[in-house]
Amino acid sequence: MEKGRVFTLSQVAQHKSKKDCWFVINGRVVDVTKFLEEHPGGEEVLIESAGKDATKEFDDIGHSKAAKEMLLKYQVGVLQGYSPSEGGEPEVAASKESNKSKEMKAFVIKDDPVPKYKAFVEFVVPLLVAGSFFGYRYLTGATQIGS
Repeated sequence: MEKGRVFTLSQVAQHKSKKDCWFVINGRVVDVTKFLEEHPGGEEVLIESAGKDATKEFDDIGHSKAAKEMLLKYQVGVLQGYSPSEGGEPEVAASKESNKSKEMKAFVIKDDPVPKYKAFVEFVVPLLVAGSFFGYRYLTGATQIGS
C-alpha cells in the first residue's frame, strides 16, 4: 500500500485482530501485524490498542528514536485531517495546531515578570521581622526574670 493513502478512523477500526492489526500514531496509520511477535512489550499491548488512535499510549511509554523511526517502515497511510511530511510527524490541519498552542499557553506560569530581588526581599524581610521580634522578647524577658 502507498504511504500517502488517507484513511478514516472508522476504516482503521476494522483492523483490530491478531491477523490484521492497525492503529494510528501521530496521524500515521500503521500496520503492525508482522511486528506483533517482535514487539518487546508483547503482542497483547499492541492488540489492545488496535483499531484506534494509540498516540497517547505510544508517547506515554517513551519509545526510543529507533522505535519512532520503525513507524515509517510499517506505515500504510495517514489519518484523514493529517498531511504526510518527510521524516517527521504528519502535519495536522492548522486549526488543530493553533488549538494545541493555545492549550499549552494556559499552563505556562513563567509569564509573570517578577524581578528576582523582589522574591528575595519578600522572603527575607518577614524572616528579619520575626527574628527581631523573638530576639527582643528573649532579651527583655531575660532582664525581667533577673530583676
